Amino acid sequence: MALGKDYAAQECSIARALEIVGERWTLLVIRDALYGVRRYNDFLVHLAIPRAVLAGRLQALTDEGILEKRRYQDAPPRDEYVVTDRGIALWPALRALGIWGREHLGGQPMRTFWHASCGTELSPYDTCPACGTLVAVRDIEMKPGPGLDPEPTDPVSRALLTPRRLLQPIETEQQPAAADPA
Repeated sequence: MALGKDYAAQECSIARALEIVGERWTLLVIRDALYGVRRYNDFLVHLAIPRAVLAGRLQALTDEGILEKRRYQDAPPRDEYVVTDRGIALWPALRALGIWGREHLGGQPMRTFWHASCGTELSPYDTCPACGTLVAVRDIEMKPGPGLDPEPTDPVSRALLTPRRLLQPIETEQQPAAADPA
């Protein structure tokens, strides 16, 4: 029996979610957007993703309301992709996948996550051990972990070496802009 091309026959919320976020690269695009990547060229450089694939993923995520396309420059026209509340709601799933990968596939933490308000490292479920609260994504500070390359070559990875709150737009050094085909 051939493997189907979609999950239409499945009556399962996981299958419905995979219809939107289950393609290769999609969760990495969402991860980067949560980390503050907003511009097409920054996604392209950081992920080393084929242009056509990136354009398709950004369009699909925009169509699904996970990202919102916003104009940041008129001449020439350039847009950025901002995470919506629907996209922010994917954070716990991405965090759990990262923890699972490290625990079951090995490796040092690439990033650590902290409660920005009190400076305490978060539990795996984003609760603050000091405050006892579930920390909102906007109040999570990301710091480089021991497994992260301290001298990355791409400008996005260099920008992500600085402690920063999730969702805060990254700023990379000026580089030639790639045309956004979307």
